[in-house]
Amino acid sequence: MIALASAILLFIGTYSDPSDSPPGGIYSLCFDTDKGIFSQPELAAATAKPTFLALHPNGRLLYATTDLSGFAGGADKAPNVFFTIPGSGKLRPTESGITGGLPLVHAGVDPTGRSLCVASYRGWIESFPLKADGTPEKPASLIENKGPIGPQHNRQDRSHPHSVTLSPDGRRLYVCDLGLDRIYCYLLDPKTSLLTPADPSFTMTRPGMGPRHSKFSDDGRFLYVIGELDGTIATYACDSRSGSLSFLQRIPTLPADYSGPNTCAEIRIHPSGRFVYGSNRGHDSIAVFARNPSTGLLTLVEIVPCGGAHPRNFAISPNGDWLICANRDSNNLVAFRVDQQTGRLSQCGKSAQIPKPTCVLIMPPAWPAKPDVSTPL
Repeated sequence: MIALASAILLFIGTYSDPSDSPPGGIYSLCFDTDKGIFSQPELAAATAKPTFLALHPNGRLLYATTDLSGFAGGADKAPNVFFTIPGSGKLRPTESGITGGLPLVHAGVDPTGRSLCVASYRGWIESFPLKADGTPEKPASLIENKGPIGPQHNRQDRSHPHSVTLSPDGRRLYVCDLGLDRIYCYLLDPKTSLLTPADPSFTMTRPGMGPRHSKFSDDGRFLYVIGELDGTIATYACDSRSGSLSFLQRIPTLPADYSGPNTCAEIRIHPSGRFVYGSNRGHDSIAVFARNPSTGLLTLVEIVPCGGAHPRNFAISPNGDWLICANRDSNNLVAFRVDQQTGRLSQCGKSAQIPKPTCVLIMPPAWPAKPDVSTPL
């Protein structure tokens, strides 16, 4: 493959299986940031339902969570781990030695690359020490979340951890539990990867919010949480000493006149720190907010169509110029140019067709594997 200075490499998680047609797994493709075009997607690794992807800080290992049934409480289950192969856009599975039946929905690596944390939608949080090369060892922590369920009993029937978010300093782990309307906080031991409940150990959200994903501002002062069930983003101030969260604001992701079905999914902060984005599934849109770095508060800028159906996930390029959205139910990726002054989005170019895309992982600019996009879609 030919490396282009304007190309960024993408790995795409999917909700598809190798036995599907077209075959499922993790796909790779390149996006030309000058021309706004995608290369032809290629199957990078055949694996079942790799719904979320996380990257080790060394850029050489990729972790893929698998949303599979067969849960046996207390089983050890790390994500599938792959070596990234420079110059190819391909992945090679490692032999991590960690197996089990715990279905996973989210993963995160601490900034030092020594700990891997995962969330299971069945009510469990797990942490793994990582070897020097990034492969996981036996788990250091296996914690079951328990508590009163939320009021939307069709979705809030038990604990449902949906994401793990590490604080910028790597000292704490915040877990959004959709079923319990709680944001848990754990202390992370950098030497052992052991998780212990912080004090306070959790923050209650609004009943029925169904907190799904969260993101920290770079300075660690503010945490932004998107509610899957109530269509809002909540802003919290984070105490630098205790890690406790204080509620500041709640803002809707939907137009005031929309009354149809909807569930929110992903939330991202622009690299400049000036904008926040959230996705709506049902309304099929991306909400854009201006962010005040001093107060942390958000102001709605616009809500734009996502270019497909069910925008499960999206990512923003490191330079902040592009937003790439994965629309699961329309089987496509869509690129939006970002106005760096206003945060507004403009859909650009043709979409890329990938079966049931659920996660967009943009490789770091310094990573050497950049496929040729001289033959665009």
